[in-house]
Amino acid sequence: MTLRTYLATTARILAQLRADRRTVALIVAVPSVLLTLLYFVYQDSPGADLLFNRIAVSMTAILPMTVMFLVTSVAMLRERVSGTLERLWTTPTHRADVLFGYAAAFSATAVGQSLVLCAVAGWALGVTVEAGWAWVVLLALMNGFVGVSLGLLVSAFARSEFQAVQFMPVVVAPQLFLCGLLVPRENMPRLLEVVGDALPMSWAVDAVTEVAVSTDVSTDYARRLGLLLIFGLVALTVAALTVPRRTR
Repeated sequence: MTLRTYLATTARILAQLRADRRTVALIVAVPSVLLTLLYFVYQDSPGADLLFNRIAVSMTAILPMTVMFLVTSVAMLRERVSGTLERLWTTPTHRADVLFGYAAAFSATAVGQSLVLCAVAGWALGVTVEAGWAWVVLLALMNGFVGVSLGLLVSAFARSEFQAVQFMPVVVAPQLFLCGLLVPRENMPRLLEVVGDALPMSWAVDAVTEVAVSTDVSTDYARRLGLLLIFGLVALTVAALTVPRRTR
């Protein structure tokens, strides 16, 4: 891996994203639209304010990871199907240059996604966070990076864009069920609680819940943020080692 080819790959992906406005709109707008939809779903429920506030805070961790996973896995498969990657493999470009370039470019778009999502939650939907929105934005950005890394990893094992989408219920749905959004993890059977504790989405939900209810940011928040970063880097490294050099 070299800095020059890595930066060139990142610039190429950013240029493609600038020309693909629908993908940018999907990345930036969809999480905010879904969160607004949830607001109206809970609007007439008993204790709607508290209930929606808890759900919305968790969603600021869940939505970036889910959307970036879906978009990135499909985008990488599109590169392989179109033959772009095979042409790159004929050059000195290393697989790590491509994968880490992809991660940098899509993580950059996740910055805009995080800012818009938190602005809509805080200003338009009245969601409150005790420790400040900056901590939520930081965490949403890291969740977007983890989603990008997982998307690039599973794309190595898919043969088509349709297969990449099929990985979503396998990779994302279990994390969604076990992260504590539907039922607190301590109320789950012990085995499911242990599995849930080991999943990145659970770390993200725990961290954002902490900053939502506490004015102080503890070392647990920093530890979970570090775990998410390490998980994303490991997933990217594995993706770089496993992505095929030929379209199957």
